[in-house]
Amino acid sequence: MAVNLSNLKPARGSRHRKVRVGRGMGSKLGRTAGKGNKGQKSRKGYSRRPGFEGGQMPLRRRIPKRGFHNPSRFEYAVVNVESLNAFTAGETVTPELLIASGLIREARAAIKVLGDGELKTALTVRRAHKFSKSAEEKITRAGGKVEVLP
Repeated sequence: MAVNLSNLKPARGSRHRKVRVGRGMGSKLGRTAGKGNKGQKSRKGYSRRPGFEGGQMPLRRRIPKRGFHNPSRFEYAVVNVESLNAFTAGETVTPELLIASGLIREARAAIKVLGDGELKTALTVRRAHKFSKSAEEKITRAGGKVEVLP
């Protein structure tokens, strides 16, 4: 028998009917529709918020808070000058290259180059968001160039 559009069917057992809850006692899921008996969880529109502990004081409120937590804090992915020695001389270092080499984890973080260690190769460090003064100095002293992203 030739297969064409008029006789295509899904594989046997791959599709099953949607269970219609609350459609009478004969349907196995009538009356309470599988929600059990009474209470908040059986009501329409119920959704428990994250961290809810059944009325008990939640953990995040029980633990003491200390210090100041700056809501507008900005995180940088930090790269030290010494770790840039992994690249060959004359290479242009970009965020994509830093991720590929495993020096930073994610592309969406802003990159800051810090001046810890010594740079032995001349590199063009392009498209980093910030440089410390010592890092900028060490890269230019090694014969490289620095390009800052806005």
